[in-house]
Amino acid sequence: PLPAPPPSSAAATTTAAAPPRTKPAMATPVSTSQTPAGQSTASKGSVKFTMSTPRTQRTGPAHVTTVTVDGVARNLSDDPRSSDSYPEQQSDSSVHSDSRSVGSLSRSSGQPSSAGSARVLINTYSANHGSPNQQQQQQAAHAADESRKPKFVQVTNLEDAQVVRACDFHPSGQFYAVGSNSKTLRICGYPTITDLREGDVAHQPTVLFKRLKHHKGSIYCLAWNQTGDLLATGSNDKTIKLMRFKSETCALDTGGEAELTMHDGTIRDLCFVEDLSNRSSLLISGGAGDCKIYVTDCETATPFQALSGHSGHVLSLYTWGGAMFVSGSQDRTIRFWDLRTRGCVNLVTAPPASGSGPGSPVAAVAVDPSGRMLVSGHEDATCMLYDIRGGRSIQTFRPHSSDLRSVRFSPRAYYLLTASYDRKCVLTDLQGDLTQPLPSVVVAEHSDKVIQARWHPSDFSFVSTSADKTAILWALPVN
Repeated sequence: PLPAPPPSSAAATTTAAAPPRTKPAMATPVSTSQTPAGQSTASKGSVKFTMSTPRTQRTGPAHVTTVTVDGVARNLSDDPRSSDSYPEQQSDSSVHSDSRSVGSLSRSSGQPSSAGSARVLINTYSANHGSPNQQQQQQAAHAADESRKPKFVQVTNLEDAQVVRACDFHPSGQFYAVGSNSKTLRICGYPTITDLREGDVAHQPTVLFKRLKHHKGSIYCLAWNQTGDLLATGSNDKTIKLMRFKSETCALDTGGEAELTMHDGTIRDLCFVEDLSNRSSLLISGGAGDCKIYVTDCETATPFQALSGHSGHVLSLYTWGGAMFVSGSQDRTIRFWDLRTRGCVNLVTAPPASGSGPGSPVAAVAVDPSGRMLVSGHEDATCMLYDIRGGRSIQTFRPHSSDLRSVRFSPRAYYLLTASYDRKCVLTDLQGDLTQPLPSVVVAEHSDKVIQARWHPSDFSFVSTSADKTAILWALPVN
């Protein structure tokens, strides 16, 4: 039997990540104006999501933000970015708690007082904030335009002959894998990032492993297990390849490779669950065809469960807590599954974008590290934040203008990273009242549709894949 999930106040267990290679500067200011498409709907009632640590104070019709740092109000011009550590860089041992009481949706951030920095810097821009001064309006409009430009810088740019679909970081943070429509699997080394500045030219990543024709079809998805010794890939050739990975040599053990053929359609997503009682991994996979979700024992490479429920293609999977996982589907539903009961324990229907009519297909799902909040990304460009314990939607908002294909919480869940067919990656600030409009900013752009974006496990950087035939590693520049 699988172990019970850990208490909800604890974050999901992950392999210890490699120490950060650089101390990045404070995040570039983001805009508190309406999300790019300008729509946000919060659930009604007295639900409030508050921070217990110093955070941005938004006061008056000014165009400059006041930030409280260690109890002292500072403006952007005297913010001590060079000496403060970035919250995302705090190690697990330095974070005392990350608890949430979902009943009241109050959040204790757990940032130690020694961090000595504000959670986020937010530039507030307004084209018309009650002032008739035309010059101020023009300055505000220009500032708003500037805020929408990419704030992260390209570090490496991997180019392929065809669309690049899938990426994932090794739990150590030392490698990341990339799969494409060219059937090629690559494993790249994560570089040491120092003195990165705006205008720096991206270089080609160091490819430590490359296999041509890894599948007979396009590689749609891939994932590492939590210990980093297993790598799985899924394809539209209807197969999954499960491989042993040796991090010491960055090589796949060809003798320990298995091909799984239980699916009768494209494998759209997969993820691993760690069976701690047996010290083994379980692989969860789903896609097109019969729309079933399969559970495979990685030790024997044997599928032993086929979970039915979805009536449309399974587009996204995410696991947490040791026995729980969630699935998003073309049938416009989100299903929560418990491997101990071998069935669906909750069903959520995608909310309609305009307040009436059917919801939109669920293209992406993720759960925050505490296991209490779900985010879903939909083909109508909306995101939904969902209180798992309370069983209710917190709010639905629109950070993009086209199909939303990827959602991920940052390692400390302070931010949400989303990627879309509108060619953009957007960062949304989650530090505040989640029933109110959420500040968002475009942090990266491709020249074609963005398909996936994945955070580094410890650094404040991410990889994105695109129909422009690239996989780009992005990081914050030094001011």
